[in-house]
Amino acid sequence: MATPQPQPQAIQIEFDVPATMRDGTTLRANIYRPAGAGPWPVLLTRLPYGKDLPLGTALLDPVQAARRGYLIVVQDTRGRFSSEGEWYPLIDEGPDGYDSVEWAAGLPGSSGRVGMYGASYFGFTQWAAARERPPHLRALFPYVSWADVRDGTSMRGGALELGLQGNWLLQNTLSTVFRRNAGNPDPRVLGAELARLIGELDGLPHGGYRELPLRAFGPLKRVGSLRPFADVFTRHTDHDYIARASVAPAYERLNLPAYHAGGWYDIFLGGTLRNFSALTARGAAPQKLLIGPWTHGNSGEFVGDQDYGFTSAAALIDGQIDFMSLQLLWFDRWLKDVPNGIETSAPIKLFVMGENVWRDEREWPLKRAEPTPFYLRSGGHANSLDGDGTLSTQAPGAEPADRYAYDPRDPVPTLGGALLIHVSFRAGPCDQRPVERRPDVLVYSTPPLETDVEVTGPIGVTLWAASSAPDTDFVARLVDVFPDGRAINLTDGILRARFRAGIDAPEALIEPGRAYEYQIDLWATSNLFRAGHRIRVDITSSSFPRWDRNPNTGAPLGEGTELVTATQTILHDSDHPSRILLPLVARA
Repeated sequence: MATPQPQPQAIQIEFDVPATMRDGTTLRANIYRPAGAGPWPVLLTRLPYGKDLPLGTALLDPVQAARRGYLIVVQDTRGRFSSEGEWYPLIDEGPDGYDSVEWAAGLPGSSGRVGMYGASYFGFTQWAAARERPPHLRALFPYVSWADVRDGTSMRGGALELGLQGNWLLQNTLSTVFRRNAGNPDPRVLGAELARLIGELDGLPHGGYRELPLRAFGPLKRVGSLRPFADVFTRHTDHDYIARASVAPAYERLNLPAYHAGGWYDIFLGGTLRNFSALTARGAAPQKLLIGPWTHGNSGEFVGDQDYGFTSAAALIDGQIDFMSLQLLWFDRWLKDVPNGIETSAPIKLFVMGENVWRDEREWPLKRAEPTPFYLRSGGHANSLDGDGTLSTQAPGAEPADRYAYDPRDPVPTLGGALLIHVSFRAGPCDQRPVERRPDVLVYSTPPLETDVEVTGPIGVTLWAASSAPDTDFVARLVDVFPDGRAINLTDGILRARFRAGIDAPEALIEPGRAYEYQIDLWATSNLFRAGHRIRVDITSSSFPRWDRNPNTGAPLGEGTELVTATQTILHDSDHPSRILLPLVARA
């Protein structure tokens, strides 16, 4: 692919340009336009994080994009910063997105063709607009965004994404504080509110995340958040909210070229893969997929504890193209009709960790990947790194179960992974040995591998387990163990027992002492386990504060302050073959 070169032309910038929505609310945008009459195709992004703040221009430099012949529109969403109205996260982005696309298409100098770009929340604003089918919207480039709001955004496996929700809602109260004090002649009031908010943010990892009951989440209540925290516990049954805040329910309405991009350690990885697969299977307009070894906020070469090499980074993907130029190459094809071949190249580009190379693929999941069960085995004492847990392709016979005590007053701490929580918790690949030394973590490892083993594709754990509690959680994690002992996490997942039949099924408490089969979705990964490494699975019942602690009482979600220790029994015998299913890819 040829990288577009900057055009040596001047640009003009207009600030706070108003757009009137259908209900009369005015939203404001900054517009970057090439000098001259045009016409120019439009690239629109709509975000709640401030069009004048760094995040508004970080993903795609509007100055450089304008120099390459685009009219760039960066808009504050409803109720945020310079835009009017009241902000309820995710709810109004469909109608506002439609109106904003059509307004942008009619701007002076516009060619009438509009593309949308953005990451995370403003990756979702693209989907929200697209499902309304504005006639002038022609292409999308969603980066690190979700499919179902209940899978990685507000919840995961029925557990609350506490780390994300608590931190994100607090951070986004900043704009609320400024708006609430606009026009107040006494600056001390604003100063006091800002100090209170900063104190709550700084206090999250030291106590704020632990406050109970969660429905009355104190940190948000004390700063005057836009809405009560209790709302997050009703989302899984609010079908109108799910439809507005998710992509998946609208797949049949989406028929636009879309370039999906994400990271193996991104909190919305599952949604990125699901969106791509679903729209590809529908035979919709051309879809492409890019997955790097990245977290939600880090697309550099050094992620967590791992250095994946210079060409792993978005700055020069595979030594070929930077991320901004890749976006513009996509839009050149669909908004300018430039025959650059991007739509006919391999539809998928994946980074294979361990080997640390990019690879082009034709489908997801890979048809040549062989789903292979690896069974949990032990002599009944798999607790911690010092235990006797093993991981084997040989199915178990009669062997004793493993047991551990899960105490929500002393949960297993979050250490790396697909995080979007307080910055004191590092995201991405991190050595798991500090948590694997705990007796409430079961550790199952293969012997050192004799040859390289590649795992690329969806990962799932089937866990046979019993608990002394009427409700509890189970967490599973896939780990790459290096010859020097480093245990690098690859992917993980959680399942709340009452949601064992699925998030859409009625909640059902469990019978204490009875064994149930749990299907834990670990999303996916791509990793080459080198010869001499070991494949490991960790089983436990918490990763706090990423996910909220299950109190083991069976109380309604978010209610109660009582915490009870549960005895967890993990079975792995011929009648209860607990296992992880790994998609093995044969090596040439």
